[in-house]
Amino acid sequence: MDANPLLGVFFHWLGGLSSASFYVPYKRIRAWSWEIFWITGGIFSWLIAPWLFASIQTHDLIGVLSRTPGDIWFWCWFWGAMWGLGGLTFGLTMRYLGLSLGMAVALGLTTVIGTMGPPIFRGTLGELFATTSGQTVFLGIAITLIGIVIVAQAGRRKEREMAGEIATADTSEFNLRKGLAIAVFSGIMSGCFAWGLDAGQPIREAALAAGTDPLWQGLPVLCVVLLGGLTTNLIWCSILIARNRSVRQLAGEAAPGATEKPPLALNYGLAALGGTLWYFQFFFYTMGESQMGRFGFSSWTLHMASIILFSTLWGFALKEWAPAGKRTRALVWSGIAVLMLSTVVIGLGNSQA
Repeated sequence: MDANPLLGVFFHWLGGLSSASFYVPYKRIRAWSWEIFWITGGIFSWLIAPWLFASIQTHDLIGVLSRTPGDIWFWCWFWGAMWGLGGLTFGLTMRYLGLSLGMAVALGLTTVIGTMGPPIFRGTLGELFATTSGQTVFLGIAITLIGIVIVAQAGRRKEREMAGEIATADTSEFNLRKGLAIAVFSGIMSGCFAWGLDAGQPIREAALAAGTDPLWQGLPVLCVVLLGGLTTNLIWCSILIARNRSVRQLAGEAAPGATEKPPLALNYGLAALGGTLWYFQFFFYTMGESQMGRFGFSSWTLHMASIILFSTLWGFALKEWAPAGKRTRALVWSGIAVLMLSTVVIGLGNSQA
């Protein structure tokens, strides 16, 4: 199957839409603590959905993974676990730096580390940059970073207008040194997911050799990488469940402060829906990556740009930007336009190759 970068961009947009939408069902879960609905949905995100869809769409999944060398398994799992640490610390970045600076540093680093890391590690960065198509792709990456900064600045202005003060966190919690340290850690760790996918190239090759359609070659890799993410999140949620004594909520006990018992069938259904939507971001990611040719590393930039783009659009749909002034709304629309431009430029660079 020949690469089709424009189709790849479309798949990455679908992945970004899935990622931006997964928390909407979570918001409707009632009388459950965060750690309960997070790990319940996570079981679907990191365990059930990856193995279910990989078993349906790929040939000889168990055989392919059982023949995979142990070191490949380890690195895919390891980078997935490191990515899990990045996600868990992202909230602290917002707490100590505020929305604008926190998003710009963490998401900017995630984009750069996840995109540039694999070609630097493989020693192909200079070779890629020497071509016109490569220069176009790198221009698109730079445009993405500009779009992230614009959207983050618009978010800061919105919070200032709504609260009458700067920062999404209490100014008494603002701590530049601590916040930057956490933001750097979160940004670097969050970009590790792309490293995990890159480490799984031998699994892709084995899947193709087993007769799997090239479009689905990345699904077995997700099974292993997401086991790493499950490990990190399961450990943290287990600590919180033990500390807060919240395990009984799974059987119908209400969370502290709740005025009703949890509707278990509804909560489990919403958690399953949200968790599966979260998985679909990488389901479509691997499909998009399969279409990007030699510039598959640019998939991470497209992924990040699409998530921010559709998350912001969801914010408009849910009236989160309604209190913002015209200039602030114009600024965020400018950021969305820049992010859309970046995906087009990256797609064009891949087409030139």
